[in-house]
Amino acid sequence: MHVADVIVSGGGPTGTMLAAELRLHGVDVLVLERDPAPNPAVRSLGLHPRSIEILDQRGLLERFLENGQQYPGVGGGLAGIVPPRPVQLDSAHGYILGIPQPVTDRLLAERAAELGAEIRRGESLTGLEQDDDGVTVELSDGTALRSHWLVGCDGGRSRVRTLAGIGFPGEAATTEWLLGEVAVTASPEEVAAVSEEVRKTHRGFGIGPAGDGLFRAVVPAASVAEDRTVPPALEEFRAQLLAYAGTDFGLHSARSLTRFTDATRLAERYRQGRVFLAGDAAHVHPPLGGQGLNLGIQDAFNLGWKLAAAVDGWAPEGLLDSYGAERRPVAEEVLTLTRAQSVLLQPEPGPQAVRRLLTELVEFDDVARFLAERISGLGIRYDLGGGGDADAAPGLVGTRLRDLPLAQGRLYERLHEGRGTLLDPSGSLSVAGWADRVDHLVETIPAPEAPAVLLRPDGYVAWAGDEQRALELSLARWFGAAGA
Repeated sequence: MHVADVIVSGGGPTGTMLAAELRLHGVDVLVLERDPAPNPAVRSLGLHPRSIEILDQRGLLERFLENGQQYPGVGGGLAGIVPPRPVQLDSAHGYILGIPQPVTDRLLAERAAELGAEIRRGESLTGLEQDDDGVTVELSDGTALRSHWLVGCDGGRSRVRTLAGIGFPGEAATTEWLLGEVAVTASPEEVAAVSEEVRKTHRGFGIGPAGDGLFRAVVPAASVAEDRTVPPALEEFRAQLLAYAGTDFGLHSARSLTRFTDATRLAERYRQGRVFLAGDAAHVHPPLGGQGLNLGIQDAFNLGWKLAAAVDGWAPEGLLDSYGAERRPVAEEVLTLTRAQSVLLQPEPGPQAVRRLLTELVEFDDVARFLAERISGLGIRYDLGGGGDADAAPGLVGTRLRDLPLAQGRLYERLHEGRGTLLDPSGSLSVAGWADRVDHLVETIPAPEAPAVLLRPDGYVAWAGDEQRALELSLARWFGAAGA
């Protein structure tokens, strides 16, 4: 009954990004998506610099740039608090790429399909059983499928997470917002003027152009709905606009209406045997600062090559567990950001006092850069427990390496296949025994990087130094036994 090496439950951006990563390594992938057609709701508006770098590392960036708009700077994402000066980040992509989520969904699904992933729509998972050899999943139509591994990318109400028995502690929703793309009869000038005035006292309110003659509106709900899977009615949306803005802007003809809350939860673990969680199945939080979709894409980027290594038979001990060890702390930091932003949006005197203080603090360049690196994902550093000559490369191991000019092209152009990479200016090192998994580039590395750098397939530095023996230890740690 074997169907695929990996079954991915959920065909959103996390699931399709993961499927594409697995297909780079020839892994047989089946994606099961509950919805029979793509969701038109624009829940995410853009991509942060680290996600943009990921697209560049896989040769996907051009197609995204063609469908989006670049907005320089990333310092305005913390509840709208903007530093007085642009923050200079160590990236060739120091901008936010404005692109509606349905477009991101489409482009990533197309990429997965191009690489050979099978995507089945209208298929929902209702049961699972796992043993030492694999996972059997039951579908809503009563049929069963079998795979070696299962990844739940099926959202905040993840059936995979529930069936795997993984706890999801956190805080229940206390505040709800209504989000919609709607047509209005009011002029753009009137909409802008009213929105600006209302936001002086209610920062959880906003309305602005969304393209195609529609407006994207967000407004606090009257209460937290008992069933948040039921979208708000147009009349409910109209009533809340009237309550907060004194006008409904002539609201009519909604393209999409949805709800979101400040519920914040984090999975107790990201793995249970042969079952993994990624994206919203592993963490939920308010969409403030646009973190959710980006966090899911980065989860998939971290997990994909590791899971492929297990399927291919060369994964060293502990590699699969490193996924949760690395990504769960990142999610914890994101939850801290979104919790803080939820507070900063409250109109009460206490939160507004904190907001005024933070507005003063971001005038310091170091504070502004710290926040920008946290929001953008560029400041992520995995604790890899050493892995190099600290004197040769202080602080480099565990960080992502920026794009570098090479003798022929750029570094990120050489990472499209998802393999490991040794940058070796001297040419004196060797990856013999690992050449089927690691590329050896004899290239000059612009100072002050290191004598030589070993990159994992996700672009993070696994080792830096100049000693062959130390390099081989790191190769074995991340890429398995020589000749495996």
